[in-house]
Amino acid sequence: MQETYKCIGCGATLQSEDPKKSGYVPAHNIGKEDVICKRCFRLKHYNEVQDVGMDSEDFLDLLTGLSDKKGIVVNVIDIFDFEGSFIHAIKRIVGNKPIILAANKIDLLPKQINKRRVTEWIKRTARSYGLETEVVVLLSAEKNIGLETLLETIEKYRGQDDVYIVGTTNVGKSTLINKLIETSVGEKDVVTTSRFPGTTLDMIDIPLNDDSFMFDTPGIIQEHQMTHLVSDKELKIIMPKKEIKQRVFQLNEGQTLYFGGLARIDYHEGGKRPLVCYFSNELHIHRTKTENADRLWETKLGDVLEPPKDPSQFNLDQIKTVKLETGKHKKDVMISGLGFITIESGAKFVVKVPRNVDVTLRPSIM
Repeated sequence: MQETYKCIGCGATLQSEDPKKSGYVPAHNIGKEDVICKRCFRLKHYNEVQDVGMDSEDFLDLLTGLSDKKGIVVNVIDIFDFEGSFIHAIKRIVGNKPIILAANKIDLLPKQINKRRVTEWIKRTARSYGLETEVVVLLSAEKNIGLETLLETIEKYRGQDDVYIVGTTNVGKSTLINKLIETSVGEKDVVTTSRFPGTTLDMIDIPLNDDSFMFDTPGIIQEHQMTHLVSDKELKIIMPKKEIKQRVFQLNEGQTLYFGGLARIDYHEGGKRPLVCYFSNELHIHRTKTENADRLWETKLGDVLEPPKDPSQFNLDQIKTVKLETGKHKKDVMISGLGFITIESGAKFVVKVPRNVDVTLRPSIM
């Protein structure tokens, strides 16, 4: 039986037959120690992505096997896109294992945010999705915030069991694992780190002691996130890299805000009021009259309204309209994989996004 070797970055089985498939390396590298595949090499040295040909169902199939394994689960969530990065099938995937919710990227939210309030909101929201957990850790893998707390929490709950790290793509899971390894094991860069979707292909096992391991599992692609509808270059624009600077627009009824050319909000009713926008600092927000908004989308997409840079990649016939109102309390309007807008009570508005992208309303966390 032919021996197989795996890429130490993403876990793909190494092969030398097809450069377009995952795990490709030149034949003379197979069998050597600490080999990374071509895709991981490009990620590590050039921050470039290569397609791997694995869809969401494949990712979920790989993770489903966790339900029969003993251990605890650390579910990494992107706090900037909590609803978009929450895995609704998490209980089916992991069974009855203890679950720690690791809310990553806390450094992106404004410093004045009430962290206790955010923690309680996370617990409430998870409970509404059918996940009962009292264990939430706020952290930033990028900024080394909350890592010691997470490690202490893991040790408290795992005993001598294995630890499984799960999460969707783009939540910073691989970055977190590298930091945990560096802190607890003393090794660096054992898994691939990138802001591009689908980096980790198979479970990577990192020894915690002689008898137990930490497993990095595949990132699940959530098709309802905006991040999967843009190019690699545009992904760098819409994904925040540092603390979000809130942008406030005083809107009258009949005015529209565009977020690049990817989404828009039409303000219909509620009198003059501020719309507080939390998006990547690199993403341009454009204000116009609602009566001009359709024509602007048709004529200025890829110009004034970008991303997308290439209008042909964005089908305006596939746009959906979501009608919302804030009711009696301040709300956050979430555009999955893009950002959110905080609006005071008593407002009626419409959000327009690509058909697959989720738009949700939540009590404001700000």
